Amino acid sequence: MAVNVTYAEACETAMRALTLAGVPSDNARTQSDLLVEAELFDRPSHGLLRLPRIVARIRNGVADPVTTGVAAWRSAAFLQVDGLGGLGPVVAGAAVKEVCARAREAGIAVAAIANNNHLGMLSWYVERVARGGQTAIALSTSEALVHPWGGRRAMLGTNPIAIGVPAEPDPFVLDMATSIVSMGKIHDHAHRREPIPADWALDAAGEPTTDPDAAKLGAIAPFGGAKGYALGLAIEVLVSSLTSAALGTDVVGTLDAEKPCNKGDVFIIIDPVSDAVTGSISAYLDAIRACAPSDPDRPVMVPGDGSRSRRAERMAKGIPIAEDVWVAIRALAGDEISTTQEHSGGR
Repeated sequence: MAVNVTYAEACETAMRALTLAGVPSDNARTQSDLLVEAELFDRPSHGLLRLPRIVARIRNGVADPVTTGVAAWRSAAFLQVDGLGGLGPVVAGAAVKEVCARAREAGIAVAAIANNNHLGMLSWYVERVARGGQTAIALSTSEALVHPWGGRRAMLGTNPIAIGVPAEPDPFVLDMATSIVSMGKIHDHAHRREPIPADWALDAAGEPTTDPDAAKLGAIAPFGGAKGYALGLAIEVLVSSLTSAALGTDVVGTLDAEKPCNKGDVFIIIDPVSDAVTGSISAYLDAIRACAPSDPDRPVMVPGDGSRSRRAERMAKGIPIAEDVWVAIRALAGDEISTTQEHSGGR
C-alpha cells in the first residue's frame, strides 16, 4: 500500500522532521534533498525509508546534526576529512566542494572521509559535479552484507561506485552497488511485504531465500558472480587504505541507530583535459542510444537515462511512498495522524 506524495510535500515534511530533530536548516535541506531525489529516481531503498533511522541516530548521539567535519590537506591534492559523526551528505558535500575547487587548480583532487554517516545515493554527488564540468568518481563501504563468491556468510560491504562525466544535454551517470542489490532494497521489499528473487540473498543458514526478512539476517549475493565480488573487495581495501576505515565484519553504523559509523568514503574529482571532449562524449552516447534494439519496445539507453525519465514522471504525477514509511515521517514532522490514514492521492 502506498500514498502518492508531491515533490514539494515530500521535501517540506522531511525538512520539518529533520529540523525538529535539531538539524540546522541548511543541513536539513541537504539531507532531505538527497532522500527525496532518491524517491524521484525510484530508489526508495536510499530514500525516505532511511529518515527515521537518521533521526534516531541523532537522538542517540551517534550522528551530529550540526557539524560539517574537519578537513586538512595532506598534500596539494589529497584532502583528509574527519566527519566527526556528521550527517553523510552534509560532510561529504562540504568535502566535495573543496576538492572540486582544488581540482580546477591541480587537475585532480581526492577527498578521503572517515567517521561520517551514510552517504545515501552516490549519483546525487557525481551528477552535480559533472553538471559543473568536472568528472567525479565516488566510492563507499558499508557493513558486511555480501557473501564472498562461493561463500555462505556476509563478509564484505555492498561497496558502491558512482561515476559522473560531463555530457550534453545531461551528464553520464553510473551508480551501482557491487552487490546484486542494496540491503536497503531488501528492507524496502520487507516494508512492502513483497518477496525477493531467489538469487538475491541467503538466509542466516546460508541457504537461498525469497523472504526479505530472512535475507536481512543473512547475506546478499555479489553482482556478476566472481567479478562483482572481486570489484567489491577491491573497493573495500582501496577505501580502507585511504581512510583507515574498518573492514568487513568490523564495520558498524550504517544499518543501526546506536553505533558510531566507521566505514569510509572516497571522492576523486578530475578536471577535463579539454571542453571539446564533452562534445565527442555526447555524440558517442547518442550513437549508443541510436543502436538498433533487440526488443523494438525497449530502446537502448545509457546509465542515467532511466532515472531521469522516472524523475520527470514523478515530478509531474507524484511520488509513491510506502504508507507506513510516510506515516512514520509525518509523525517525526509533528503532524497529527488520524487512525484512518487519508491522503488526496492515496493508492
